[in-house]
Amino acid sequence: MNGVLIIDKPAGLTSHDVVNQVRRILQQRAVGHLGTLDPMATGVLPLVTGSFTRLAQFYTRAEKTYEGTIRFGFATDTYDAEGEPTSEPKEVCLDGEQAESLAMRCRGLIEQTPPPFSAKKIHGVPAYKLARKHKDPALKPVQVEIKEFEILSVDGDRIRFRARVASGTYMRSVAHDMGLLAGCGAHLESLRRTAVAEFKIEDAHPLNQFVGTPGNLEAFFVHPRKLLPQFPSVTGDEAVAGRIRSGRPVNLPELSRARQVKVFEGQSELIAIATRVAGTLFHAGIVLGITPNSSGK
Repeated sequence: MNGVLIIDKPAGLTSHDVVNQVRRILQQRAVGHLGTLDPMATGVLPLVTGSFTRLAQFYTRAEKTYEGTIRFGFATDTYDAEGEPTSEPKEVCLDGEQAESLAMRCRGLIEQTPPPFSAKKIHGVPAYKLARKHKDPALKPVQVEIKEFEILSVDGDRIRFRARVASGTYMRSVAHDMGLLAGCGAHLESLRRTAVAEFKIEDAHPLNQFVGTPGNLEAFFVHPRKLLPQFPSVTGDEAVAGRIRSGRPVNLPELSRARQVKVFEGQSELIAIATRVAGTLFHAGIVLGITPNSSGK
């Protein structure tokens, strides 16, 4: 079964937990996700199934949008509410002006150190494995981009926010760094992802809608025409589809300027992502339609 399914991930599960549950429902191994969410976080978790797992490469740098709450007064070792406090709690009462001043310093291109409890690798070892052994992962700052950071409300020691960020940005680190800037410590109290690339929270389905229900989720899959909107679409006839499936280049004169295109057979069967070779000649580097490793065992 090939497609993209948008899950509204519940709190308390890892992204891999969700993938495993959907694997059992579909009875196939070929299921992956397009961007990890921490166990505490909820919201948009796009899953790719079957041959559509090959589309994951186009989402590695996908923009993401979040809403959440930052609590000021103490930091934690995980930079979120599930960690252990690393400082004595302080009484804090922020106002709108203070919150906006902190937000201004977290917009644009910034240097950010990933949380010690993260999947960032140090000499091939995930940082969280070192942190669990009370070893310093010695993570280095990296440049990330926070395209929007909006303060939604301020209530005493808590700020509610909305953020639109480039791939690789840790909202836990944003919360931690704001606490350092404020001089009182802070951590991420809650987080909900509302968008990943073209996938919105309005498209998402609760996981419990499928758990315990035998089998067929195709009715809930995102229509293939909505995928990768940055690529133009072309509908090939039987001859074009045959050439693509056999790995041969095809002539697509109607797409003389595109570098990559989505090739459909009919209105809803996405069969390939093709790349320009020269002129109007395209080669399908990614051919879709066959479900790899479909056994649920």
